[in-house]
Amino acid sequence: MTAPASSPRAAIVTVDDDPSVSRAVARDLRRRFGADYRIVRAESGAEALDALREMKLRGDQVAVLLADYRMPTMNGIEFLENAMDVFPGARRALLTAYADTSAAIDAINIVDLDYYLLKPWDPPEEKLYPVVDALLESWLSADHKPVPETKVVGHRWSARSSEVREFLARNQVPYRWYAADEPEGQRLLAAAGTDDRSLPVVITPDGSPLIQPADTELADRVGLATTPSAEFYDLIVIGGGPAGLGAAVYGASEGLRTVLVERTATGGQAGQSSRIENYLGFPDGVSGGQLTDRARRQAAKFGAELLTAREVTGLEVRGAARTVRFGDGSAIDAHAVILATGVSYRQLTAPGVADFTGRGVYYGSALTEAARCAGEDIYVVGGANSAGQAAVYLARGCRSVNILVRGPSLTGSMSHYLIEQVQAIPSIRVYTCTEVTAAAGSDHLEQLTLRDSRTGQERKVAAQWLFVFIGAAPLTDWLDGVVLRDDHGFILTGPDLLSGGQPPREWPLDRPPYHLEASVPGVFVAGDVRSESAKRVASAVGEGAMAVMLVHRYLEQL
Repeated sequence: MTAPASSPRAAIVTVDDDPSVSRAVARDLRRRFGADYRIVRAESGAEALDALREMKLRGDQVAVLLADYRMPTMNGIEFLENAMDVFPGARRALLTAYADTSAAIDAINIVDLDYYLLKPWDPPEEKLYPVVDALLESWLSADHKPVPETKVVGHRWSARSSEVREFLARNQVPYRWYAADEPEGQRLLAAAGTDDRSLPVVITPDGSPLIQPADTELADRVGLATTPSAEFYDLIVIGGGPAGLGAAVYGASEGLRTVLVERTATGGQAGQSSRIENYLGFPDGVSGGQLTDRARRQAAKFGAELLTAREVTGLEVRGAARTVRFGDGSAIDAHAVILATGVSYRQLTAPGVADFTGRGVYYGSALTEAARCAGEDIYVVGGANSAGQAAVYLARGCRSVNILVRGPSLTGSMSHYLIEQVQAIPSIRVYTCTEVTAAAGSDHLEQLTLRDSRTGQERKVAAQWLFVFIGAAPLTDWLDGVVLRDDHGFILTGPDLLSGGQPPREWPLDRPPYHLEASVPGVFVAGDVRSESAKRVASAVGEGAMAVMLVHRYLEQL
């Protein structure tokens, strides 16, 4: 398979710890593909990752990764999993012995493996080249152009700098962070014609500086879609978590003109999870980012339009149309709407905590901030799965992780498998019946006051990092007076709207509401924002798919 003549040569990377095998693989690949592709070989996963990072910085492209399964220190699956973070678009193949085929099959779930090859592959004309040809053909048919890096210059303890980094990371926009008080940060500020009084500064890949950009401006300049291409759709999905992405995939794949509108970044709370291990079909777990990226690409493949950094402020009924209004005053219309706005972590109300949000106190930002707090003592507030997943992830690099739980144990709110993982990590300590009563510091968090609810005693601890995962609050105030909600703000649907078997007074149709239909016909609800929902990724995806089925039923009656 020949690469386009106008493009620089992309690389085929092969990794094998046996020098003779490594040379043989490279020799065979070079003989067949060397005229069009660079053949890069390495004899360990670590060496190969170093080479990949160098190629990333140079703006090179990697088309195919071939890794031997049995390598010491880092096996082939572990290498491919790490390589996905550097070159997610590269096609992946595993070289295995016959005895390792079960591991190769497992790798299909772990690293979305494209193929596995049994050794030996002689003759290569029959066993190696056709496979690599197919991988290259698949790679060439996709959008594999390298994305130049965005640069962010800011203060370490700046709330807005933290928000910008979180926005870029969650939208999977490659960026590099520079502290404003370090030499390179100073050089970038000078080149941008500004100083550290105008932080954060974002320098786009084309070299344009953005001074304290809002999310919408940032999204526009880094290539995220923010403007709808049409004024009318069959279906508008509001919210890009698992429920919204599921609805977008099924709506678009079934021929509905579908647009998904997301306020910050697709993935929702699930997208911030370091590892989801109880989702069907992923026995070894999948990160929230990987699951979100696959779902987003899947929705786009079927033709769904995805808008980012657009805040929805209103929903109106205009005859058969449902109008969705944005914060800038613009609007779009559709036959039907699916509300999948999810929930947000509740805020800690202890004195001083709000002053340090983004400056040592973070809500659901464990993935973004983990590298900055390596080797330090971390505090995590919460006793549910999100807190447990964050603690396990942070424990990889932090000196200690202290989980603070208001209840008497984790068993009432955390999955059993996750409790076992937490208990098996020596650096994680769980403090039950404990809550944060105050936070203090200068320009960032420096101290927490903790109270034991059993004894009433308080103690002060030095702390620069506090990650909060406490409960869920639906963001539905903008729907006040439009759809019926329960006492906690979650949206009522289907049977929950019925009183004595009858629909509410506001219901205008002869039929009762469908199972996921809100008190406004043609408006459906999926995922965590729905009253009495299961609050699980699998159920949210399922509700997104079911809502689309009910949208079809509704449209048939128009």
